Amino acid sequence: MRSIPKIVLISSVCFAILLGFISWKNEEPRAGKPNVVVILTDDQRWDALGVAGNPYLKTPNIDRLAAEGVHFKNYFCTTSLCSPSRASILSGKYAHAHGVVDNFTEYPTNLPSFPAALQKAGYETGYIGKWHMGEENDEPRPGFDYFVTHKGQGKYWDTEFNINGQGSREIKGYYTNVVTGMANDWLRKKRDKPFMLILGHKAPHSFYIPEPKYANAFDDVRITYPRSAFELEDKPKWIAQRLPTWHGIYGPLFDWRKKFPDSSPEAVKDFEAMIHAYWGTILSVDDSVGEIYRTLKEMGELDNTIFVFTSDNGLLNGEHGMVDKRTMHEPSIHIPLVVRFPGLTPVSKPVVVEKQILTLDIAPTILELCGAPALKDIHGQSFKRLVQGDTKNWRKAWFYEYNYEKQFPYTPNVRGIRTDEWKYIHYPTGDERPDQHLAELYHIAVDPGENHNLINDSRYAGQLKELKAELARQLKQTGANPDKMPLDQGIKAELPDKAVR
Repeated sequence: MRSIPKIVLISSVCFAILLGFISWKNEEPRAGKPNVVVILTDDQRWDALGVAGNPYLKTPNIDRLAAEGVHFKNYFCTTSLCSPSRASILSGKYAHAHGVVDNFTEYPTNLPSFPAALQKAGYETGYIGKWHMGEENDEPRPGFDYFVTHKGQGKYWDTEFNINGQGSREIKGYYTNVVTGMANDWLRKKRDKPFMLILGHKAPHSFYIPEPKYANAFDDVRITYPRSAFELEDKPKWIAQRLPTWHGIYGPLFDWRKKFPDSSPEAVKDFEAMIHAYWGTILSVDDSVGEIYRTLKEMGELDNTIFVFTSDNGLLNGEHGMVDKRTMHEPSIHIPLVVRFPGLTPVSKPVVVEKQILTLDIAPTILELCGAPALKDIHGQSFKRLVQGDTKNWRKAWFYEYNYEKQFPYTPNVRGIRTDEWKYIHYPTGDERPDQHLAELYHIAVDPGENHNLINDSRYAGQLKELKAELARQLKQTGANPDKMPLDQGIKAELPDKAVR
């Protein structure tokens, strides 16, 4: 047998030790406080994920987070509108309490947030992407050491970003890829602090434009209007009035239908094209999640990072004849939440949570996991103990609030209560008059599609009374009594101003 020269043997041993060191560096978390990465999409409904059972939309990178962490099957926003929901995520408070009740209000500079709390606790904090609180302001916000955003909604291609207050300039490229590149660059910076980054995607907000490689990804998938769009007899009349408007299935469908309103059977092709494009934008988001995952792994920080994937609110894709959000129906309020963090659950023991979790719970959970001081007088609660098996005293009910917008006059004022099994929705006028719209009552446990409105069924009078009492109790408990809201001026047909779409 041929002998191996000593120098070769020593070199091989050294190389093996080096490989072991590199492997250790990439797999072992850094000691100390965990990092935080939150990926926030816009208008992504809960079932627009592979792990949620979508038969067509495959999201392997997001699904991997769930396979190595926690998938929250019943996660909800308390106001299905971008700015109010984002403010609730940051503050842990209902919209009436934090004051961002519409899409044109800034996050109050004196309102505590979990990023600001982490910054005070020694974290380096960053925000990159769609902020969407204060339409015409792209300047840095308090609580962040590094801040990149743009005015308004941003564009799928060639958005003007203001990078850390240095003035806005156009950056060529597809939005999802541009902000992902910025995020990776920021993460790779040398630092001696733990970091917290929020990456805000535009996708899948309208107007949906997939990047070219995904433009035809769903061409073979046939889409029809949901059956519920044609079963409105027991629904309040405002829902049928919404059908030909900006937020109805016979309307312009965010520019996917050029001639409208159109209720002809053939016009479903425009609806199909819209859904295909919506899904297409999410494929790029999934790629982004994969890139951030790889970056954290290469840095050796993956297992020391609380990796959160979520959205601000859901979206109606034709259910009950509606598109957009704002209402309290399930597709509008039910959103995705996946969290990967070995300090919450080992990657080898993924967890599925069935209990109701709210946008209000993100801030207190992150702060607890980071060992940072809790925010005071908030409405959310940390779900750490829940994930780890302690289900005692978890919420059984929560309330929903939405205020009529004159810029988008297609949805009334909404107040409602949701329990594990039931939902009650009513539509206050905003003055002292009784409600002008029929209320809705659904037994969610047996009718998750909200197909049968039980509001006039006397068999459920007792249940209805209990739900009304619970709604009144929660409004009072959270400081929403008296409950302030604008006057409902009715469903209108005109298109919204192009500047705010």
